[in-house]
Amino acid sequence: MTGLAVVVGATGSVGTALTGRLVGRGMRVVAVARSEDTLSRLAMTSDLVTPVAADVADNSSIAAISSAIDGPVSMAAFAVGLPVRGSVDTIDPDLLAVGCNIKLGGTARLLHAVRGAFTEGSIFVSIAGTLGLEPRAHEAGPGAVNAGLINLMKQISLLYGPRGVRVHTVVPGPADTPRLRKIAAAVAEEQGRVFEAVWAEYLAQNSLGRLPSVDEIAWAVEMLLAPEAAAMHGSVLHLDAGGLRGTT
Repeated sequence: MTGLAVVVGATGSVGTALTGRLVGRGMRVVAVARSEDTLSRLAMTSDLVTPVAADVADNSSIAAISSAIDGPVSMAAFAVGLPVRGSVDTIDPDLLAVGCNIKLGGTARLLHAVRGAFTEGSIFVSIAGTLGLEPRAHEAGPGAVNAGLINLMKQISLLYGPRGVRVHTVVPGPADTPRLRKIAAAVAEEQGRVFEAVWAEYLAQNSLGRLPSVDEIAWAVEMLLAPEAAAMHGSVLHLDAGGLRGTT
């Protein structure tokens, strides 16, 4: 499959894996991230990758992304993580606004950058997280922000579905990434425990007994390119390895 994709957060764990999968399908990818160095390394992996250094927490990213688009966009994917953590007791309240600006504002900025290049069958994807659906006491930022993102994506699906654009929200649980391992190490240090004990608790939260992998998440986003995935427009795709307990 050929075509043009835009991946925001392209140098993160999921974004890198997704970019690799899309390039493997022969798609050109506009890869967006803040760091020019990491983008340069990603661009060296394929001539199909066009690097764009932009901060989606700022409105200037809209023009930066749109200027790199030279044809119809088959898929636009927002795969940016949150740099905030802590319970509502410990988090700096200002960081809640920072998180909202990154994920909610960033998703809106991506939409504004690509909407003029949408055609019938274009796909708009954002990656949220299970904490937005099943809150935990010690993750105020990801819980509140991802809940808002899920709501925002539903709004986008209602606006753009009638225009022929498919909208999908992918909701992975905590994934086995270097970033999560750093968080687990920080939690262990804060609580005076060993890393292995904290990590085991992450694993035990899922009935499958393990965390989703980055490649599994990227596969799920790539899968949305299939025409049959149109039936999932407006819905939430769960990738939590059995972590969610609710029935809705």
